[in-house]
Amino acid sequence: MKKSEFTQEEEQMIQEEFERLLEVYAKTRFGRKEELIRHAFAFAHKAHYGVRRLSGEPYIMHPLAVARICVSEIGLGSTSICSALLHDVVEDTDYTVEDIRNLFGDQIALIVKGLTKISGGMFGEQASVQAENFRKLLLTMSEDIRVVLVKLADRLHNMRTLGSQPQDKQYKIAGETQYIYAPLAHRLGLFPIKTELEDLSFRYQHPKEYAEIQNKLEAIRDAQMKFFEEFSAPIREKLKNMGYQFEVKARIKSVYSIWNKMVTKQVPFENVYDILAVRIIFTPNESLSEKDQCWMIYSAITEIYRPHPSRIRDWISTPKANGYEALHITVMSGDGTWVEIQIRTKRMHELAERGLAAHWKYKTGDHDDSQIERWLSGTKEALSHPERDAQEFVDIFRNNLFVKEVFTFTPTGDVKVMPLGASALDFAYMIHSNLGDHCIGAKVNHNLVPLSYQLKAGDQVEILTSASQHPEAQWLKWCITAKAQSCLRAYFKREEARYTKHGEQLFHDALDMLGERENENKALHRMLNHYDLTTPYQLYRQIGQGNIQLDNLEEIIRKKWWKRLLSSDKDQPQITENEEKPIVKPKKGEPHAIVLTDENLGTKYHLSDCCHPIPGDLVLGYLAPDGKMHIHKIDCPEAQVLKSSFGKRIYSATWNTNRVQSFLETIEIEGIDKFGVLIQVLQTMTEKYHINMHSINIESNDGIFKGRLQVYVYDRAELDELFKDLKKINEIKGVRRIEN
Repeated sequence: MKKSEFTQEEEQMIQEEFERLLEVYAKTRFGRKEELIRHAFAFAHKAHYGVRRLSGEPYIMHPLAVARICVSEIGLGSTSICSALLHDVVEDTDYTVEDIRNLFGDQIALIVKGLTKISGGMFGEQASVQAENFRKLLLTMSEDIRVVLVKLADRLHNMRTLGSQPQDKQYKIAGETQYIYAPLAHRLGLFPIKTELEDLSFRYQHPKEYAEIQNKLEAIRDAQMKFFEEFSAPIREKLKNMGYQFEVKARIKSVYSIWNKMVTKQVPFENVYDILAVRIIFTPNESLSEKDQCWMIYSAITEIYRPHPSRIRDWISTPKANGYEALHITVMSGDGTWVEIQIRTKRMHELAERGLAAHWKYKTGDHDDSQIERWLSGTKEALSHPERDAQEFVDIFRNNLFVKEVFTFTPTGDVKVMPLGASALDFAYMIHSNLGDHCIGAKVNHNLVPLSYQLKAGDQVEILTSASQHPEAQWLKWCITAKAQSCLRAYFKREEARYTKHGEQLFHDALDMLGERENENKALHRMLNHYDLTTPYQLYRQIGQGNIQLDNLEEIIRKKWWKRLLSSDKDQPQITENEEKPIVKPKKGEPHAIVLTDENLGTKYHLSDCCHPIPGDLVLGYLAPDGKMHIHKIDCPEAQVLKSSFGKRIYSATWNTNRVQSFLETIEIEGIDKFGVLIQVLQTMTEKYHINMHSINIESNDGIFKGRLQVYVYDRAELDELFKDLKKINEIKGVRRIEN
């Protein structure tokens, strides 16, 4: 960060931004603690004075922006505003958390501490600092959820101002945002923030595709809004006659959501038909329940438009795990278009927009048993078993954020929301960790099923236990929930520690019997080499588990050929618990940008097998610990993990190839099975593009054919041109590249 004196104009800009923050705060329902906020701002302004962001603006503008997001977009109060203003003070200045505590109290100090990054990571050089940061954030979340809410505001502003960062930093920050922070915002019910984080991540990782979809959206916006006004007019009239105060809004699908559907469904933009949805937000009458009135409005709408019978989503009777409530229906418009309508009360809408913060506002008591309360409770319990590997910890947590849900029931009829794909064993651990540890099976709908049984919507589950049952290693394959996996790993680590301690004692006893205890280091070194192990703890564990017997200990440690090796203490290698091979790190000051040429592909830079990038694809480089640079597509699933976890090893990459090398790609075509269509496909490939084919596999069924062809191409541009020409063949209805 740059540092220089602020100009008078900049000081005025800072003060005006702070006054705008106070104006927004004054309109909230919270108690007036303006003096505390002024105190926090003055302290932060002084601490960051003269410091600038990469864009050149005063750094204090960032905490001010984060504080405004907290109050205006999430709905938080003075404690969170102060924490947002102070969130970078401890990390970037000489002030400590103790200073914050003395000046602003325990609660603000706790949140600021949770938001302060770790500079080195507590698990050694190979640990991912980003993963460790997020792990710490989650652990603090169990004490005060506002830590995560302020962090999401911080991340949102960083994404809004990401353009000033170099490209490799953009990839890293956008990647971890898409991998962790957008799903976390989704789980906490912050849908506008989740949507914006996804769009911004997509914009920086796929700028060309983002611009294309954005332009196409702008081109159809007027037509969409005209359709919306015509479609909603009779609905408005109906609601007026029913006596409701209401709003009817158009909801346009986000750029990222459209792109995601284009990719998953393999359809062009023009074939995405649910770009527009209609949202009804009404003030309910006090004489009837919200649920009854939502269904009354549903009935009124279906008198106007015909509903799709299989596309009704009742999130009122059973809200989603993130607290979302609404009634969704899909109806047929007058011109034959299916349109989704979302029916919400004002309370439901605020829950959908502000998630957890709004949930607090509408809590009915200390023992609120909503789905989001249950999720938070389960998350806190899972966090009570922190993983030793920070990245593994984050991956487990992340996998439980962005999942579909199924509703299941206990034997007494209580509803339990489980992620899609969860097993009977997950269900047992969700009820109680002790129930999971001793689970031997389950009865689903009164039928006996194994622990690995995947739950389906409506299943009634009864867990069977035995006091003699204990977790087994294969159970990890059957669980997908964070709580179950954390409980199992915690159990296995306890068992591992017990075996290690027992093995160490057995080793010491054996040395005592041989009179070699004083030569323990030399004996230990010989044993490690004999069994090809790295650390003493591996040896102790193997001994404790009975995998290594000590009846040949004397023979191993007294072999003559060890004498030269162990002739002096200076030759003794230092054996530590975390001894590992040195890793290659990026050199300090080294530019994080590489150019891929015909000469360095396959020699200096390795094209990853997981995603098969070719020249023209948007790619990045990852410097592996062994010093090799691996090239991944930006949207490769493995690259997403790397961006979120090893940001300092990510390099921006550009192509500068001259069609020297060809690359094997798999394409899939489908269409109408008509005589001669395959000949046209082959002629297009061979005569116009002179493409060599590696293999071809075509199947036909009831007049429809589908085929996969492996072809050699020079780059993405050649592949795109080939696809355009293949689509000109009348019988071809789809052409796509198979992502390996």
